[in-house]
Amino acid sequence: MSSLASFFLVFLCYRAALADPRATEAAVLCSNTTAPTPLRQAFLANFYDVLDFLTSVVTRQRFALVVRGSTQNATVYAFGECMKDLSLEDCGVCFAQCKASVHKCFPVQRGVNGGRIFFDGCYLRYDGYNFFNESVSAEDTTVCGNEDFRGNWSVYKANTLELVRNLSIEAPKNEGFFVGYVSRRNVTVYGLAQCWNYVNASACQNCLAEAVTMIDSCVPKEEGKALYAGCYLRYSTRDFYNSSSHNSLQENKGNKNRAIIVAASSASVAFLLVVTTVIFFVRKNLLNRRRERRQFGVLLDSVNKSKLNMPYEILEKATDYFSDSNKLGEGGSGSVYKGTLPDGTIVAIKRLSFNTSQWADHFFNEVNLISRIHHKNLVKLLGCSITGPESLLVYEFVPNRSLYDHLFGRVNTQKLTWKIRHKIILGTAEGLAYLHEESQRIIHRDIKLGNILIDDKFTPKIADFGLARLFPEDKSHLSTAICGTLGYMAPEYVVLGKLTEKADVYSFGVLIMEIISGRKSKSFVQNSYSILHAVWSLYGSNKLCDIVDPILLGNYPVEEACKLLKIGLLCAQASAELRPPMSVVVKMINNNHEITQPTQPPFLNCGSAEFSKSIVPGESFLPRSCSQSSEDSMTECLIINTN
Repeated sequence: MSSLASFFLVFLCYRAALADPRATEAAVLCSNTTAPTPLRQAFLANFYDVLDFLTSVVTRQRFALVVRGSTQNATVYAFGECMKDLSLEDCGVCFAQCKASVHKCFPVQRGVNGGRIFFDGCYLRYDGYNFFNESVSAEDTTVCGNEDFRGNWSVYKANTLELVRNLSIEAPKNEGFFVGYVSRRNVTVYGLAQCWNYVNASACQNCLAEAVTMIDSCVPKEEGKALYAGCYLRYSTRDFYNSSSHNSLQENKGNKNRAIIVAASSASVAFLLVVTTVIFFVRKNLLNRRRERRQFGVLLDSVNKSKLNMPYEILEKATDYFSDSNKLGEGGSGSVYKGTLPDGTIVAIKRLSFNTSQWADHFFNEVNLISRIHHKNLVKLLGCSITGPESLLVYEFVPNRSLYDHLFGRVNTQKLTWKIRHKIILGTAEGLAYLHEESQRIIHRDIKLGNILIDDKFTPKIADFGLARLFPEDKSHLSTAICGTLGYMAPEYVVLGKLTEKADVYSFGVLIMEIISGRKSKSFVQNSYSILHAVWSLYGSNKLCDIVDPILLGNYPVEEACKLLKIGLLCAQASAELRPPMSVVVKMINNNHEITQPTQPPFLNCGSAEFSKSIVPGESFLPRSCSQSSEDSMTECLIINTN
């Protein structure tokens, strides 16, 4: 039975390996030559054109050679290629990541006019001269792993040297590509050799022969890579490549005989297991693909009929190919970059992560729900790209970053005065009231400090609608998987998965308390209290203003501060039915509605992995979060007042 379990695990792991784009940077080698200053702009224009063309061709046929420009010293020669074992989808993902590293040899910033970007799954090179006849150059290098091999050293060394020698022989015979492994005496080493498309068989053989002599210096390490002008050679103790079958580079009759005996003894059971597993995965993948195709078709049709569609290449160029210098932030669904469009408009471009199964839902939410609504307190969606190697969303640029950054010192700017805090609380309330009652009855699901952006006039704008849900008019609530940020999620949603707009009202109540106190909800961990507990206790002793941010130095209206904290308690009551609608909250803030007495909120108490008490005594519930940044991760217990 254990052998069957092992076989099953191996089969699953092997299938999973087929979807690895190996989009990991191996090395970036910048040329030491520079483009003459008078021709720098011409070179740069050709450089942009080259990268645009490379993307479209490489993602169709795995490789591309491009030349742009006719002026001497301004002509750009470029080449891109993916490893031949990658699927076209994985090739597109790898090459997109590869291009994101091109800024490290960027012509304008560095003054250089050449660079090579080696990734484990793809390669990109550009230069100011014709390098298409090169197979070996002075910049060639090796990159060795960090860990030494632990085991039978002599066997490991012999296996590795045999592997790389045989790879260098076999690849030129097989259109410049070969993968395989050598396994002897319980030591297995895997390898891959590939010559770039412009290298002929003779030059390929010479290049790999040179690579073998260089990679020999890595042999004490568990991994080594030879990065050459004309070829790539890698060995590893890990099975890293994607192939329908391994090419064994040794003949070991003892191993073969043992394999035959094992295979014969379990052939029938293994066959049934494989057939069952294949049917399961094929059916699952088919259903998933049908669902994604339907959703993608709706998205594509919607985008193409609107003015939202933007070419991927323009957005990529707007961010200097996703340069780290333009990176504004990163979350669970992707990274956000500052970009400048051709007309000079500054925008924020979100690059959605493909490594999460929710990326299509996130994209669908943003485009389908948010593109049709407009409010001064909601971040505007300006456009998107869905047909490139990755999905991009384009928003208006909000220069003052997030409320979290302002409250907790991530930006060097003026401290938030009482007047500004009041403006932010009111504006956020108005934005939520619009979402809940004036647009399409949309629930945001992730209201928190980090998702409230501040413009140059300190107007708040609610951002990140990836978790948003449309609330049908004929429903009293939605039953859904729990997603959001711990500390802001309403108790009925955490415990029962029961979602209404009152979940946003609860989050807003916590937000009010954080804005006024200048403290994070989780900063009360050391006292085993939540911010709700602290405010409620002060409310009971008629000392609400004791929690007001001391940085204000008393420069605030006491009655107004107490009023807002009381509104926060009303929003964060344990019973969802007792929480006021956001339109009423807006009226309360504007002194146009009576403020009733709040009932006790649920208490968030930290230090345990289970709920101390729940709605049903004796049962424990552990909240799950699917959109949680590292700064918000914490263990919480929920104590719900049932009186």
